[in-house]
Amino acid sequence: MMLLVDVALVAGLLALAAHVVAEPDERSAIIAFLSLGLLLGLAWVRLAAPDVALTEIAIGGGGTGILLLRAEAAVRGRGKHEEPVTRTGKLAIAAGCAAISVALGLAVLSFASPAPTLAPAAAEALPATGLGNPVTAVLLAYRALDTLLEKVVVLLALIGVWSLAPDAVWGGAPEVKPGEVPGPLAYLARILPPFGVVIGVYMFWVGADAPGGTFQAGTVLAAMWLLMMLAGLRQPPQTGGLPLRLALAGGPVLFLAIAFLGFAVADGFLAYPKAWAKPLILAIEAALTLSVAAALAMLVAGPARKAPGR
Repeated sequence: MMLLVDVALVAGLLALAAHVVAEPDERSAIIAFLSLGLLLGLAWVRLAAPDVALTEIAIGGGGTGILLLRAEAAVRGRGKHEEPVTRTGKLAIAAGCAAISVALGLAVLSFASPAPTLAPAAAEALPATGLGNPVTAVLLAYRALDTLLEKVVVLLALIGVWSLAPDAVWGGAPEVKPGEVPGPLAYLARILPPFGVVIGVYMFWVGADAPGGTFQAGTVLAAMWLLMMLAGLRQPPQTGGLPLRLALAGGPVLFLAIAFLGFAVADGFLAYPKAWAKPLILAIEAALTLSVAAALAMLVAGPARKAPGR
């Protein structure tokens, strides 16, 4: 029975991927891409990787899709459209994608069986971190430098969007009044955020011992914030305001501070004292959750209002 489910899942993924590539209408292609992200989440669940599944659904099926829809709406509003790709161009793109897929498949099939792994060694040292979720332990202990740089990249992406935005868009986002919002959207914006915040906080808190974590929780919180802004219940914050800057930079700054603290109280950079490993990791996760939520929300909202005098 599960074999049939897996075959149907793979067929659905291939069909959706082909539709995303072949669909001439940009909006329809983006909606199909969102569906592909959700279906990929199910595929990761079948591969016993719930943490990756949550991230895929939150980022691939949610955040990225919203960014693409916003970009498509901006391009459509300006009336700018690129020349359609010729049949020869489409065939060349398809051949290139097929070649890459075959190469990746051959690379996977060439792996040793059983594949070499450091999982037993990582699991053996897991109690020293005080964490029950091996994924969080790897991300925040064994490869903490990579995780730190990933969060910095998200912040740099937002700075890049703000830096490259034309001056004309900095006049302030149009203010939306609650009475101007369609009924279903206004209803959702009033009912859904309390549940979304609880879910986001829960995903952060259980991430230490169960599937969940910073990116998943931050994406949910960002979605709730964006929903309230779309409904006019909250206006976009001033991009130069202190609260927003603290939220954006607080996570990476705290991560760096604890990393350098390792020189004084542990074995070196990004090392945690054994008695304080879990509390310090939870503090980093909490600050990073707020930073990710603010960065993702501002990436979608785009340049809004400057602080007075800026």
